[in-house]
Amino acid sequence: HAVYVRYFAKARSFAPGASPEEALRLPERIPRYSLVARLFHWVMAASMFTLLITAFLPKVGPQFDWVTWHWIAGSVLTVSVVFHIVHASFWLDFWSIWPDKIDLQDAWRRTLRAFARPAPPPRKFAKYPLENKLYHLAIIATGLSAIVTGVFMLRRVETIFFTRNPYLFSDMTWGFMYVLHGLAGVGLIGLVTIHVYFAVRPEKLPITKSMISGSMSREFFLKDHDPRRWIVRTSTSRSMKGEA
Repeated sequence: HAVYVRYFAKARSFAPGASPEEALRLPERIPRYSLVARLFHWVMAASMFTLLITAFLPKVGPQFDWVTWHWIAGSVLTVSVVFHIVHASFWLDFWSIWPDKIDLQDAWRRTLRAFARPAPPPRKFAKYPLENKLYHLAIIATGLSAIVTGVFMLRRVETIFFTRNPYLFSDMTWGFMYVLHGLAGVGLIGLVTIHVYFAVRPEKLPITKSMISGSMSREFFLKDHDPRRWIVRTSTSRSMKGEA
Protein backbone atom coordinates (compact mmCIF):
# COMPACT_ATOMS: atom_id res chain seq x y z
CA HIS A 1 0.00 0.00 0.00
CA ALA A 2 2.75 2.47 0.90
CA VAL A 3 4.54 1.81 -2.42
CA TYR A 4 1.31 2.20 -4.38
CA VAL A 5 0.44 5.49 -2.67
CA ARG A 6 3.99 6.81 -3.09
CA TYR A 7 4.57 5.95 -6.74
CA PHE A 8 1.36 4.98 -8.54
CA ALA A 9 -1.73 6.49 -6.93
CA LYS A 10 -3.22 9.52 -8.63
CA ALA A 11 -4.21 12.62 -6.73
CA ARG A 12 -7.68 12.36 -5.28
CA SER A 13 -10.45 14.42 -6.82
CA PHE A 14 -13.85 15.21 -5.36
CA ALA A 15 -17.04 16.86 -6.46
CA PRO A 16 -17.29 20.51 -5.35
CA GLY A 17 -17.74 20.74 -1.60
CA ALA A 18 -18.27 23.69 0.69
CA SER A 19 -18.60 27.18 -0.73
CA PRO A 20 -16.19 29.89 0.51
CA GLU A 21 -19.02 31.34 2.59
CA GLU A 22 -19.68 27.97 4.24
CA ALA A 23 -15.96 27.48 4.90
CA LEU A 24 -15.64 30.86 6.61
CA ARG A 25 -18.45 29.98 9.01
CA LEU A 26 -16.49 27.00 10.32
CA PRO A 27 -14.32 27.34 13.46
CA GLU A 28 -10.53 27.15 13.09
CA ARG A 29 -10.51 23.87 15.02
CA ILE A 30 -13.12 21.27 14.13
CA PRO A 31 -14.23 19.14 17.12
CA ARG A 32 -14.05 15.45 16.19
CA TYR A 33 -13.85 13.34 19.36
CA SER A 34 -15.31 14.18 22.75
CA LEU A 35 -13.30 13.51 25.91
CA VAL A 36 -15.52 10.52 26.70
CA ALA A 37 -14.92 9.06 23.24
CA ARG A 38 -11.16 9.50 23.57
CA LEU A 39 -11.07 7.88 27.00
CA PHE A 40 -13.09 4.95 25.67
CA HIS A 41 -10.72 4.55 22.73
CA TRP A 42 -7.57 4.44 24.86
CA VAL A 43 -9.09 2.14 27.49
CA MET A 44 -10.20 -0.20 24.72
CA ALA A 45 -6.77 0.02 23.06
CA ALA A 46 -4.95 -0.82 26.30
CA SER A 47 -7.21 -3.79 27.02
CA MET A 48 -6.98 -4.99 23.41
CA PHE A 49 -3.17 -4.94 23.35
CA THR A 50 -3.08 -6.68 26.74
CA LEU A 51 -5.40 -9.37 25.42
CA LEU A 52 -3.33 -9.96 22.29
CA ILE A 53 -0.02 -10.03 24.21
CA THR A 54 -1.28 -12.41 26.89
CA ALA A 55 -2.93 -14.64 24.29
CA PHE A 56 -0.03 -15.09 21.89
CA LEU A 57 3.21 -14.30 23.75
CA PRO A 58 3.13 -17.57 25.76
CA LYS A 59 2.86 -19.43 22.45
CA VAL A 60 6.28 -18.19 21.34
CA GLY A 61 8.23 -18.76 24.54
CA PRO A 62 7.80 -16.38 27.51
CA GLN A 63 5.79 -18.02 30.29
CA PHE A 64 3.92 -16.05 32.94
CA ASP A 65 0.55 -16.01 34.69
CA TRP A 66 -1.15 -14.98 31.49
CA VAL A 67 -4.63 -16.39 32.24
CA THR A 68 -5.30 -13.92 35.07
CA TRP A 69 -4.14 -10.92 33.07
CA HIS A 70 -6.09 -12.15 30.05
CA TRP A 71 -9.47 -12.44 31.75
CA ILE A 72 -8.98 -9.12 33.57
CA ALA A 73 -8.22 -7.36 30.28
CA GLY A 74 -11.16 -9.15 28.67
CA SER A 75 -13.46 -7.95 31.43
CA VAL A 76 -12.27 -4.36 30.95
CA LEU A 77 -12.84 -4.65 27.20
CA THR A 78 -16.33 -6.08 27.71
CA VAL A 79 -17.37 -3.29 30.08
CA SER A 80 -15.92 -0.62 27.78
CA VAL A 81 -17.76 -2.02 24.75
CA VAL A 82 -21.07 -2.17 26.63
CA PHE A 83 -20.50 1.44 27.72
CA HIS A 84 -19.72 2.45 24.13
CA ILE A 85 -22.90 0.84 22.80
CA VAL A 86 -25.03 2.72 25.34
CA HIS A 87 -23.13 5.99 24.84
CA ALA A 88 -23.30 5.81 21.04
CA SER A 89 -26.97 4.84 21.06
CA PHE A 90 -28.25 7.66 23.26
CA TRP A 91 -25.68 10.48 23.28
CA LEU A 92 -24.02 10.37 19.85
CA ASP A 93 -25.11 10.24 16.23
CA PHE A 94 -25.57 6.47 16.15
CA TRP A 95 -25.95 6.20 12.36
CA SER A 96 -22.88 8.27 11.45
CA ILE A 97 -20.66 5.16 11.52
CA TRP A 98 -22.95 3.00 9.36
CA PRO A 99 -22.69 2.93 5.53
CA ASP A 100 -25.39 4.91 3.75
CA LYS A 101 -26.62 5.32 0.18
CA ILE A 102 -24.15 8.10 -0.62
CA ASP A 103 -21.21 5.97 0.57
CA LEU A 104 -22.21 3.14 -1.75
CA GLN A 105 -22.80 5.45 -4.71
CA ASP A 106 -19.41 7.10 -4.26
CA ALA A 107 -17.67 3.75 -3.82
CA TRP A 108 -19.09 2.69 -7.18
CA ARG A 109 -17.93 5.97 -8.74
CA ARG A 110 -14.42 5.48 -7.38
CA THR A 111 -14.37 1.92 -8.71
CA LEU A 112 -15.38 3.04 -12.21
CA ARG A 113 -12.80 5.82 -12.22
CA ALA A 114 -10.09 3.41 -11.03
CA PHE A 115 -10.73 1.34 -14.17
CA ALA A 116 -10.71 4.46 -16.38
CA ARG A 117 -14.46 4.32 -16.88
CA PRO A 118 -16.44 7.57 -17.11
CA ALA A 119 -18.07 8.50 -13.82
CA PRO A 120 -18.73 11.68 -11.83
CA PRO A 121 -16.18 12.46 -9.11
CA PRO A 122 -17.16 11.16 -5.67
CA ARG A 123 -18.41 13.57 -3.05
CA LYS A 124 -16.31 14.52 -0.05
CA PHE A 125 -16.78 12.41 3.03
CA ALA A 126 -19.09 12.77 5.95
CA LYS A 127 -17.42 12.32 9.33
CA TYR A 128 -16.37 8.75 8.49
CA PRO A 129 -15.36 7.51 5.01
CA LEU A 130 -16.78 4.19 3.84
CA GLU A 131 -13.46 2.49 4.60
CA ASN A 132 -13.73 3.48 8.26
CA LYS A 133 -17.31 2.27 8.40
CA LEU A 134 -16.44 -1.12 6.91
CA TYR A 135 -13.52 -1.44 9.33
CA HIS A 136 -15.92 -0.70 12.18
CA LEU A 137 -18.20 -3.51 10.98
CA ALA A 138 -15.25 -5.91 10.89
CA ILE A 139 -14.30 -4.91 14.44
CA ILE A 140 -17.89 -5.48 15.56
CA ALA A 141 -17.93 -9.00 14.09
CA THR A 142 -14.55 -10.11 15.45
CA GLY A 143 -14.78 -8.20 18.73
CA LEU A 144 -18.22 -9.47 19.68
CA SER A 145 -17.22 -13.01 18.71
CA ALA A 146 -14.22 -12.80 21.03
CA ILE A 147 -16.22 -11.19 23.84
CA VAL A 148 -19.21 -13.55 23.78
CA THR A 149 -17.07 -16.69 23.62
CA GLY A 150 -14.68 -15.22 26.19
CA VAL A 151 -17.49 -14.63 28.69
CA PHE A 152 -18.51 -18.28 28.47
CA MET A 153 -14.88 -19.41 28.69
CA LEU A 154 -14.60 -17.61 32.03
CA ARG A 155 -16.56 -20.54 33.46
CA ARG A 156 -13.54 -22.76 32.87
CA VAL A 157 -11.21 -20.74 35.15
CA GLU A 158 -11.42 -19.31 38.66
CA THR A 159 -12.52 -15.68 38.59
CA ILE A 160 -14.33 -13.25 40.86
CA PHE A 161 -17.38 -13.46 38.61
CA PHE A 162 -18.21 -17.16 38.31
CA THR A 163 -17.62 -20.45 40.05
CA ARG A 164 -15.51 -22.68 37.85
CA ASN A 165 -17.69 -25.13 35.93
CA PRO A 166 -15.94 -26.79 32.97
CA TYR A 167 -18.95 -29.08 32.47
CA LEU A 168 -21.32 -26.27 31.50
CA PHE A 169 -21.19 -27.35 27.85
CA SER A 170 -20.34 -30.53 25.98
CA ASP A 171 -16.81 -31.11 24.70
CA MET A 172 -17.96 -30.40 21.14
CA THR A 173 -19.52 -27.08 22.15
CA TRP A 174 -16.42 -26.07 24.09
CA GLY A 175 -14.27 -27.02 21.11
CA PHE A 176 -16.36 -24.92 18.76
CA MET A 177 -16.19 -22.02 21.21
CA TYR A 178 -12.39 -22.23 21.49
CA VAL A 179 -12.02 -22.33 17.70
CA LEU A 180 -14.27 -19.30 17.25
CA HIS A 181 -12.43 -17.43 20.02
CA GLY A 182 -9.07 -18.24 18.44
CA LEU A 183 -10.19 -17.19 14.97
CA ALA A 184 -11.52 -13.93 16.38
CA GLY A 185 -8.18 -13.34 18.11
CA VAL A 186 -6.22 -13.92 14.91
CA GLY A 187 -8.61 -11.62 13.05
CA LEU A 188 -8.13 -8.92 15.67
CA ILE A 189 -4.35 -9.10 15.24
CA GLY A 190 -4.79 -8.30 11.56
CA LEU A 191 -7.31 -5.55 12.21
CA VAL A 192 -5.20 -3.92 14.92
CA THR A 193 -2.15 -4.04 12.64
CA ILE A 194 -4.12 -2.34 9.86
CA HIS A 195 -5.40 0.27 12.30
CA VAL A 196 -1.92 1.11 13.60
CA TYR A 197 -0.49 1.24 10.07
CA PHE A 198 -3.03 3.76 8.84
CA ALA A 199 -2.83 5.73 12.09
CA VAL A 200 0.85 6.51 11.44
CA ARG A 201 0.44 7.23 7.72
CA PRO A 202 1.44 10.89 7.10
CA GLU A 203 -1.87 11.76 5.43
CA LYS A 204 -3.81 10.32 8.39
CA LEU A 205 -1.81 11.92 11.21
CA PRO A 206 -4.28 14.81 11.70
CA ILE A 207 -6.98 12.24 12.47
CA THR A 208 -4.66 10.37 14.83
CA LYS A 209 -3.73 13.58 16.63
CA SER A 210 -7.43 14.41 17.00
CA MET A 211 -7.79 11.25 19.09
CA ILE A 212 -5.49 13.01 21.58
CA SER A 213 -6.52 16.64 21.24
CA GLY A 214 -10.14 16.07 20.24
CA SER A 215 -10.05 18.33 17.19
CA MET A 216 -8.54 18.85 13.73
CA SER A 217 -7.71 21.89 11.65
CA ARG A 218 -10.28 23.54 9.41
CA GLU A 219 -7.94 23.13 6.42
CA PHE A 220 -7.73 19.36 6.84
CA PHE A 221 -11.48 19.16 7.39
CA LEU A 222 -12.27 21.02 4.16
CA LYS A 223 -9.78 18.94 2.17
CA ASP A 224 -11.55 15.64 2.87
CA HIS A 225 -14.95 16.36 4.41
CA ASP A 226 -18.19 18.01 3.37
CA PRO A 227 -19.69 20.28 6.05
CA ARG A 228 -23.12 19.56 4.60
CA ARG A 229 -22.66 15.88 5.42
CA TRP A 230 -20.79 16.36 8.69
CA ILE A 231 -22.55 19.12 10.58
CA VAL A 232 -20.05 20.89 12.81
CA ARG A 233 -20.85 22.94 15.88
CA THR A 234 -20.33 26.67 15.36
CA SER A 235 -21.15 29.77 17.37
CA THR A 236 -24.74 29.53 16.12
CA SER A 237 -25.09 25.79 16.41
CA ARG A 238 -25.06 24.06 19.77
CA SER A 239 -25.08 20.51 18.50
CA MET A 240 -22.57 18.46 16.61
CA LYS A 241 -23.67 15.34 14.81
CA GLY A 242 -21.50 12.24 15.30
CA GLU A 243 -19.47 13.55 18.22
CA ALA A 244 -17.54 10.31 18.27
